[in-house]
Amino acid sequence: MEVSVLGAGLAEIGFELSLSTADAGRAGAVLNRALDSGITFLDTAECYNVSEELIGRAVSNRRGEYTLATKAGHQGEQTGREWTYETVAGNVEKSLVRMKTDHVDLVQLHSCSVDVLERGDAVRALQDARQAGKTRFAGYSGDNEAAHWAVDSGLFDTLQTSFNIADQRAFTTGLLKKAEARGMGIIIKRPIAGGTWGAVRRGKTEQRVRGYDDTYFDRSTRMARLGAVPGEPADPVEFALGFVFAHPEPDVAIIGTKDPKHMESNIKLAERGGRLDSRAVGDMHRRFESLGRDWRQLT
Repeated sequence: MEVSVLGAGLAEIGFELSLSTADAGRAGAVLNRALDSGITFLDTAECYNVSEELIGRAVSNRRGEYTLATKAGHQGEQTGREWTYETVAGNVEKSLVRMKTDHVDLVQLHSCSVDVLERGDAVRALQDARQAGKTRFAGYSGDNEAAHWAVDSGLFDTLQTSFNIADQRAFTTGLLKKAEARGMGIIIKRPIAGGTWGAVRRGKTEQRVRGYDDTYFDRSTRMARLGAVPGEPADPVEFALGFVFAHPEPDVAIIGTKDPKHMESNIKLAERGGRLDSRAVGDMHRRFESLGRDWRQLT
């Protein structure tokens, strides 16, 4: 797959918008603006509320213009249980219907544990979906020990994992290098750490938008207290994206928004994101290592 360096993470539109005419129109504006601006990677999941339905309504008519990735495993409508063969297979079928397509480009197991991976039912369902042409590729989305297991197994084409200035374990444990060595596509989730670095720089005392923001805000606060960062750009989003893309392993970073203007701004910043001062990158690595020896990837 060849994709744009920035992808659209579509959890936000799924949870914060509805299937009403007005909200579907807003979702369509975000998605069409993304495609018109050069984004070719859309990432969603069967459990992101109405996200898949909104994709189907808004851009199924442009299916040939983007790479479509979803995730499976959580919603066991067939069995009432997560991570069974029937649940994963059923999720894939429903995703195709919702997004009005006969195949997706990538289905990822959605942050399941090592135990689930070792049991093999969920992996087998993904492999069978690929064999049947319902997905072109099979991936794993997750962190920590399970992400290492997925990479080491050789069973997956892609890895989606957390990596940002406040969540660097994918780098320090060698996860990114290992995935790259295996030829896997590497998708970075949460690349701007929920915007918490910018919130700290603006003097805010909290940043609560998503469930992981409290942890990222605390980490960013502690890292920022160590003083000025040499070569830090004025725009905190440019800084965050620049940090991610200063590493050679990531192929695409996904950012979510429900505002078309924010989407366009993110695209422009991503285009400049690979030119971050190397002093800033090294300084952020040192801060993380000095403060975060017990900081794990956020799942």
